[in-house]
Order: sequence, then structure tokens, then C-alpha cells
Amino acid sequence: MTEDVVQVRTHGDPAQPTLVYLPGTHGDWTLIGNFRRALRGRLHFVELTYPRTLTWSLEEYAAGVESALTAHGIARGWLLGESFGSQVVWHMTRRKVFHIDGVILAGGFVRHPNRLAVRVAERICGDISLTLLTRILFGYAKLARRRYQHLPEMQAEIDEFMARRTELDRQAAKHRLHLIAQSDPCALARDVAVPVFALTGFYDPVVPWPFVRRWLRKHCPSLRAYRIMRRADHNVLSTAATACAEQVIQWITPPH
Repeated sequence: MTEDVVQVRTHGDPAQPTLVYLPGTHGDWTLIGNFRRALRGRLHFVELTYPRTLTWSLEEYAAGVESALTAHGIARGWLLGESFGSQVVWHMTRRKVFHIDGVILAGGFVRHPNRLAVRVAERICGDISLTLLTRILFGYAKLARRRYQHLPEMQAEIDEFMARRTELDRQAAKHRLHLIAQSDPCALARDVAVPVFALTGFYDPVVPWPFVRRWLRKHCPSLRAYRIMRRADHNVLSTAATACAEQVIQWITPPH
């Protein structure tokens, strides 16, 4: 990807409620397959991949997402902000360009509760060699292929995940960590006018959820529910895909 353009792909019937997935620091749709399959076509599911930009601000990320959705004829829907993606979501709520029906955070946050840890992660991401990173990810991919050997679609997603891990991709992830460390959308979260829901894994050392939940309950009047998935980690949409999908359907689909 050489242009600073957000990529879009869609699944399901556009007549169904629309759910737009904004990925985390990794920046693409390669880790969302389990959740998408768990939805079983009950939503119009829109997946995004960010450009590997080293210059965009969070405001520019928001504008880039809005432009990409407009280009695909998607004018309204729910936003599913995963980790870093939650920071983009807060800016979209302020801009009011895309018609937002509601917000769902997945391992998301407002102001990160441990900025020092984010800065350390940013430095590590910048210092680690691509060779070492590739070896680590190759080990992960080998285990994942063995676990999902009977699922051809999952095998293809693992291959795509590995193919995207380039030097520029590493630098883009470092830049996103820098944006997180600088971000403080507390005022935006206080003023958000649409319903806000949150999902988090119980075992999440990346974003300590007790601090996030406490802040949202105290300062975000639009918060409707905050659910903790007991057997999941930071990548809650993948490690608790079925439970997350059912909960999201319940939140989004109006009762009959």
C-alpha cells in the first residue's frame, strides 16, 4: 500500500445494521476473521485497513476513515473501535461527518491508563529488528496454523497477517503507539451523544480495564454497558469471538 488511503471491504447484507470495524495498533483486518464468522451474516460488517502512514494525526485518521466509507456509499452505522481504533472513534464522534448510531469499544479506552507503558512499547517497537520480529511472528503463525489446520479460511488469514508484517508496517505501528501516548480525548468522551458500549478481556495487560471502566462510569453519561469476557485477553474480538458477536448483536439489534 503506497497511498495514504483507508482500505474497505464489506460482508453481509447492506440492509442489515452496519457495523464498522476500526482495527488496533496492527492496523488491518487480519485478526478479525473469527469475530466476522461468529456474526454469521447478521450484520452488514465493514472492515478497514489503515494506510502505513508515518505522519497522520488522529484527526487525519478519522477523516481518512470517513472518506473511505463515503466512497463506498456507507453513510451511517455503528463503530467498533478496537484498542487504537477507539482513539479514532472519539474523533469521529466530534466531527459528526459519518452518522454514528452507536459506539462499541473492544479493548478500547479514552486516555490510556498507563501512558508510560505505551511510550516503552513505542520505543521497543522502534528498536526491535524486523528479523527478530519476523522470527517471533513465524513461531506464532506455526502454532496458529496447527491449531486451525482444518479451517482453510483461517489459514489464509494467517498467511495474510504474516505477509503484511514489513518494515514500513512496523514503523506505522510505532507511529500509532506515539499517537496513543499523546492522545487525551476525555472531553470528547464526556460529550459524546450516542450510546457507548464496551467489551474487554479479563486478562488484558495492554489496557488495564478497571481504570477504563471506572472513568467511563464516572465521566461518560452515554455509557450503557461494560462487559468483561472472563476467558479473553486484549484481543477480545478474537479470543472470545462467539460471545462478543452475540453481545454486539444484542446491543445493536433493537428488540422486536
